[in-house]
Amino acid sequence: MIVNLLRLTLRDDITDDERAQVLEALRRTASLESVSFSTVGEEFGDPTGRVIDYVVGIADIEALQRYMHDPVHLAGDDIILPRVSHGSAVRFASEPVGDQVYAIAAAKAAKYPEWGRRVAEIFGE
Repeated sequence: MIVNLLRLTLRDDITDDERAQVLEALRRTASLESVSFSTVGEEFGDPTGRVIDYVVGIADIEALQRYMHDPVHLAGDDIILPRVSHGSAVRFASEPVGDQVYAIAAAKAAKYPEWGRRVAEIFGE
C-alpha cells in the first residue's frame, strides 16, 4: 500500500467558488478506481478555510501508474495546482517502493513539464 498525504494551502486571493472547485477536483481524483481509500477535507485548526488535506491509499505500483496518468487526475491538477500557494507531503508505503514512486513522478514531470514545474514550486522540490 502506497499512502500519499498532502496538506495544501490555497492562495490568499482564492474565491469561495474557486475553493469549492478545488475541493471537488480533489474529491474526483480521490475517487478514481486506482485509489483503495481516501479522504479530503478542510484542516480543523485553520480559521481561513484555505488549508485542505488530501489522503489517498493506492494498492501497488501498477495502480499508482494508472492514478498518476488518469485523465481525471490530469484535469484536476489543472484546477488545483494554479490555486495552491504551497504544500507539504508525507508519502510512505508498506513495501520498499520509494525509488519506483519517485521514478513514476519524474516520468510524469518529464511528460508534463509545466506540471513538474508547478509541483516543484508548491512543494519546494
